[in-house]
Amino acid sequence: MSRQSLRSAILAATATLDEAGVPSPGVDAEELAAHLLGVSRTRLGMTPLVESSWLEGYRSLVARRAERVPLQHIVGSVQFGRAHLVVGPGVFVPRPETESLVVWALDVIAGVTAPLVVDLCAGSGAIALAISAARPDARVIAVERSPSALAFARRNIVQHIDSGGTRVELRGGDVTDQRLLADLDGTADLVLANPPYVPDGTPVEPEVANFDPPEAVFGGPDGLTVIKPLISVAAGLLKVGGALAIEHDDTQGETVPDLLRARRVLTDVVDHQDLAGRPRFVTATRVRMVAADIEPPAAAAPPDGTRRKGLSRRGKLRS
Repeated sequence: MSRQSLRSAILAATATLDEAGVPSPGVDAEELAAHLLGVSRTRLGMTPLVESSWLEGYRSLVARRAERVPLQHIVGSVQFGRAHLVVGPGVFVPRPETESLVVWALDVIAGVTAPLVVDLCAGSGAIALAISAARPDARVIAVERSPSALAFARRNIVQHIDSGGTRVELRGGDVTDQRLLADLDGTADLVLANPPYVPDGTPVEPEVANFDPPEAVFGGPDGLTVIKPLISVAAGLLKVGGALAIEHDDTQGETVPDLLRARRVLTDVVDHQDLAGRPRFVTATRVRMVAADIEPPAAAAPPDGTRRKGLSRRGKLRS
């Protein structure tokens, strides 16, 4: 059986994917080759020649990718931070851009012992598992309502634990259901969310339009249908001094931070860019809200003409 150059096969695959409009044709061609060989991309150079039968299988995978089937669906998994996730039809594929949110989150809780972290709209469990993999001492709770996404999240959590990771708690339901998270009110050190935020009707790549669940991508006419109530949920979960981060569309670099600034219990609102320099996620900190001193109504003057000194009292406001 004749053998052929792996490098030549990858170059041909790159040209095919480039012609099909795949955003990263070279990387994807290498990833598919590495997947079929059972090695990492960095070790492709260790296999200079491949059999013709292998080439047939490789070309079949390349053809699927040229049809814009997501690379992650073809190989069945994706690396996200320190977490290795199983993904496929029915669950949103986590993007590298979201890893910048995880980096920020880990820095925020670096000095917190055994932090409580809540991941809202968890999908495959990507953020929750990336946090747990980096901080085994953390109590991490992931919340997701889609039955299909929950199935992937459960599988990924089991895989994480089987690989030596610590337990991640998964709760199924809508994040706006007050009963779902009532026991966590005011206890979280960190709340994270990558909700659906793309405005309805926005053109998206075929990998998104044809394979990502629409309910995990689109967030209403302005993209804020989920984000608006989620802000209230996140603020209620945080303890004083706790922090939150919410990913948003790159067109929402002003609107979403303004929504957070409108909440009196949140301060230090900052918007962050991704590696491409686009607005990507907003962060804030939970503060204690205390009303100004309230003077009671003046009492009637005593008969001797002297006045009683008013007693001040302080009232605590709820978030």
